[in-house]
Amino acid sequence: QVQLVESGGGLVQAGGSLRLSCAASGMIFSINAMGWYRQAPGNQRELVAVITGNGENYGDSVKGRFTISSDMAKRTVYLQMNSLKPEDTAIYYCMVDDPDSGMDHWGKGTLVTVSS
Repeated sequence: QVQLVESGGGLVQAGGSLRLSCAASGMIFSINAMGWYRQAPGNQRELVAVITGNGENYGDSVKGRFTISSDMAKRTVYLQMNSLKPEDTAIYYCMVDDPDSGMDHWGKGTLVTVSS
């Protein structure tokens, strides 16, 4: 089994910052990509940012404000979120692309709430 443990969510005022972390553990031996997705009430899950060996990819709504990074030795991915807006309010999910199992693994999510 693979476990993803997210941390760092919470309540912040508009214009503030938060840093999310996600650590992967268990039966995972290689990683193609790690990333973050989010889902707001009534909306579909959407890409926030993904990082691979070739670089990073961001959703249009977060470009220039969010930065994804990773420490593959620790199997951990981070999301630095700056200049937060109320529309960033959502549950943020960590994702790991596991090529050995052919599966994407997902965390349980961490809630980010941005007040106006």
